[in-house]
Amino acid sequence: MSPVDHVVTSGTFSLDGGTWDVDNNVWIVGDDKEVIVIDAAHDADKIAAAVGDRRVVAVVCTHAHDDHVNQAPALADRFGAPILLNPAEAPLWEMTHPDRAPDRELHDGDVLAAGGIDLRVLQTPGHSPGSSCLYAPELGTVFTGDTLFNGGPGATGRSFSSFDTIIDSIREKLLTLPGDTVVRTGHGDPTTIGAELPHLEEWISRGH
Repeated sequence: MSPVDHVVTSGTFSLDGGTWDVDNNVWIVGDDKEVIVIDAAHDADKIAAAVGDRRVVAVVCTHAHDDHVNQAPALADRFGAPILLNPAEAPLWEMTHPDRAPDRELHDGDVLAAGGIDLRVLQTPGHSPGSSCLYAPELGTVFTGDTLFNGGPGATGRSFSSFDTIIDSIREKLLTLPGDTVVRTGHGDPTTIGAELPHLEEWISRGH
């Protein structure tokens, strides 16, 4: 079994009075006995089917936009797993789940483990105040949520976001990773750190 399973789910993202159709990448990391689920989006049944009979160590949210967390409580309850989220995401989380708080806080430098794989938490605010990425050194991959995509940084045009902050996060936390690190994103196709690194200045000039 691959240490990384990938499920694509479809639904909507709503913020600031607008709603958009989106396809989300859900990542399941671990072995044949236990896993961590990253970003429980849209379809709890589809995600649960991919998990199978494995133990879910945690449901980790890279950030709290509704398209990344709308199924987190349902999935966590189904598997008896805690929900992990950076506390700076509270205002966004409460828009979707006002009656259920995350179970544990996610902080920069935390190390989460499932099936012998370590995921290091990299705090990468900008797309949202407490956005987090998860770096698995032994897999040579980083799960970036909506912080870094194939082609550039995540969107910063809506509430609780900052372009300057996301650029600082990408420059300091992500582009310093090995160039062959595979970037597994919250939406769309994967990329690598090396493929995105040369475009930093171009993003900055475009963003301003």
